[in-house]
Amino acid sequence: MHMKRDMFLLLLISPVLVYYIIFHYLPMYGVIIAFKDYSPVKGILGSPWVGLQWFEQFFNSIYAARVIKNTVLLSVYGLLWGFPIPILFALLLNELKNGIFKRVVQTTSYLPHFISVVVIGGMIISFLSPVEGVVNILLAKLGFAPINFLSIPDWFRTIYIGSDVWQSFGWNSIIYLAAITSIDPSLYEAAKMDGAKRWQQIWYITLPGIRSTIIILLIMNMGHIMNVGFEKIILLYNPSTYVVSDVISTFVYRRGLEGAEYGFASAVGLFNSAVNFALLVTVNRISRKTSGIALW
Repeated sequence: MHMKRDMFLLLLISPVLVYYIIFHYLPMYGVIIAFKDYSPVKGILGSPWVGLQWFEQFFNSIYAARVIKNTVLLSVYGLLWGFPIPILFALLLNELKNGIFKRVVQTTSYLPHFISVVVIGGMIISFLSPVEGVVNILLAKLGFAPINFLSIPDWFRTIYIGSDVWQSFGWNSIIYLAAITSIDPSLYEAAKMDGAKRWQQIWYITLPGIRSTIIILLIMNMGHIMNVGFEKIILLYNPSTYVVSDVISTFVYRRGLEGAEYGFASAVGLFNSAVNFALLVTVNRISRKTSGIALW
């Protein structure tokens, strides 16, 4: 690297590097709490070592299997629905020829991304209320009895994943639209001359043209398979739905922050991160061997 030649590029990226060093790498020092009986009074260094005690306590807990299962299922279902929909939306949006209508649809699809999780949670609770919710009002007009959606375990995953897909599909489609614009237009012109229909152009030109983008994003998503945010779940779940809604992050929140069991919560969080890292490395290696595309 030529420091003098690349000085402005280094200055440009320096805020990002500083951010990751301060907020992502330096806090990794606190991982040792997972192996200590941490006390805020004694501090990290002064707290006694307990080895793998917290890990054993977690895996021997009656809740371990439940929270791991719920985390994996929510992530997998979210990936199965949330990953292909932005691709499909980007393909459909790319086929729109009316520029004004295309921009309106595109902008409208982005809007839910900018709504806070708290507001989304409030909207869901309001719409699905068994008394005044819009959904139950429509059901009543159709002759059906009201349903308390948020208290029925069978509905929780559908509501959580559906709202997640609705909030993010438009924003996630941006990168696919950008990848589509990089495809050489002459390929489409040649395909038209050969008699290829629009769906054939999509299948044989557009999808292969964004194949590397799809694979890279899939690998990155697999690296977050165990990361289910606790914010919206805490807003939506209740004891009657714990059986399907209680995930690792909410379990850590209750035990770590509400129960002040910092060592135990750190151990569970470390296990979660280790699984994500192992999945990322494994999927990346499989992708490199099968498709030649990988993160590294």
